[in-house]
Amino acid sequence: MAAMATAFSAPACARMGAGSSRPAASRASVAKAFQGLKVSGASSSFMGASLAAAAPVRAARAGAAGGLMVEARYDAGVGVFGNKAGMTQLFTEDGLCVPVTVIAVQAGNVVTQVKTEDTDGYNAVQVGYSQVKDYRITKPEVGHCAKAGVAPMRHLEEFRLKATPAHTLGQQLNPTEMFKMGDTVDVRGTSIGKGWQGATKKYGFTRGPMAHGSKSHRQLGSIGAGTTPGRVYPGKKMHSQMGNVAVTLKQLKVMKVENDCIIVKGSVPGKRGNLLRICPAKVVGKF
Repeated sequence: MAAMATAFSAPACARMGAGSSRPAASRASVAKAFQGLKVSGASSSFMGASLAAAAPVRAARAGAAGGLMVEARYDAGVGVFGNKAGMTQLFTEDGLCVPVTVIAVQAGNVVTQVKTEDTDGYNAVQVGYSQVKDYRITKPEVGHCAKAGVAPMRHLEEFRLKATPAHTLGQQLNPTEMFKMGDTVDVRGTSIGKGWQGATKKYGFTRGPMAHGSKSHRQLGSIGAGTTPGRVYPGKKMHSQMGNVAVTLKQLKVMKVENDCIIVKGSVPGKRGNLLRICPAKVVGKF
């Protein structure tokens, strides 16, 4: 609006009326009227609304966004890391054959950082796993591990807790002291990647007729109407990448624990050698 006021200044109005047949006195009165016109950038009656109303709207939005509380997912306790060694079977005292997975625990599982609400705003314990040579990780990671007084670790990850942790820097986490036979644990790992797959394999869609005249044996089929809505809804199950995602298997029973391995009932994500995160099972309503 201020630009409009500049455009319709008195000299401009005088130039606009220079070639017209309007008397000079009339042109002078028009210029005088425009000189008395005051247009501010804050408000104007030209659009029928005040432009200053936009600022409170942005402030309200910022205030609303600042009032949101984002809570992270808590863990039931501090866990350890391991690598999938493979599957086998165990026989119980009743003679039942139980399929189990052996999780190998290599050098590592030491506390590299302890975070509290006073220092970092939340409670967490950072655990390092898989000891490596210092040239295999970045220099900041080498310095971070050296500050904790531990050897260079390839993997660093936090276990977020509700209560203030009682762990100390450099503390060694022993699986036999953290888990026992009969406990339930949550195991997280990366699933096996299966590449680009169709909806029939990925989601179990029903296939079409397999006869010779069929033109849609394993086709996806319709993905939506043409006119309304005239587009594909986001999240539609279609052919896409399958696998290679983080998967958590909850409440797996611990069958046996040793210093160098943890044996759990059932299968775990990934193939042999896959990195696994084992922590106490989180029961709904308790954590």
